[in-house]
Amino acid sequence: MRHGPFPYAPDFFRAPLSNPVRYHVISDMPARRVEQHYSQRTGWLRAAVLGANDGIVSTAALVVGVAAATPDRHAILLAGLAGMVAGAMSMAAGEYVSVSSQADTENADLAREAQELADYPDDELRELQAIYMARGLDEALSLQVAQQLSARNALAAHARDELGLVDIHAARPIQAAFASASTFAIGAAVPLAAAFLTRPANAITTVSVTSLICLASLGAIAAQVGGASLLRGALRVTFWGTLALALTAAVGKLFGATV
Repeated sequence: MRHGPFPYAPDFFRAPLSNPVRYHVISDMPARRVEQHYSQRTGWLRAAVLGANDGIVSTAALVVGVAAATPDRHAILLAGLAGMVAGAMSMAAGEYVSVSSQADTENADLAREAQELADYPDDELRELQAIYMARGLDEALSLQVAQQLSARNALAAHARDELGLVDIHAARPIQAAFASASTFAIGAAVPLAAAFLTRPANAITTVSVTSLICLASLGAIAAQVGGASLLRGALRVTFWGTLALALTAAVGKLFGATV
């Protein structure tokens, strides 16, 4: 039976210590706070920010380009709607293929590691010991740690410490595809709504200003969640959004209909 993205190790991530950000209280030691690190958020954050950013930029640029070419309200809205649907599907397909490839690679690594554990258990134990020695443990202690972790779940220990696979970073293609498509659609709805609520003569200005404000806010939020500079995050996405809008507006003006 297939379990999640790792069919070769259904109980792999159920092993204790598989989540490096949870600490277990030992004996009468005082409980430690659970630490939350910025890097733990990068998986979902990357897909969400990428989707919303692409939705705003691509749809706004498309709407602005068409609005610069023609004052036809129907053409402007139709182009924006088509861009939103096409972009969301493209994001979903691309993310699914990308993350599925990652999951396939992880599955292959786990399958190979499981086979090596079955064929060469002693060699794999020494390999695990060498990893802990390289991290600063002495020979005796590193062997003891390797033996205890291997006795509990050898594949989990090797996957975590040799391959770097942990549950929080596990590849989930469906989740990533849905996140990318939905956030793209949400982002695309911003310039589309702005175009719908304004007159065609004001579409370029309204869509551009609305989209750039949303891009700056999105960049600042992403920077805050990721522990980076809010100003840098806002300026980074705003710059590229402005460039995209300017270029498509220029193309629309250059090749558009003469009114």
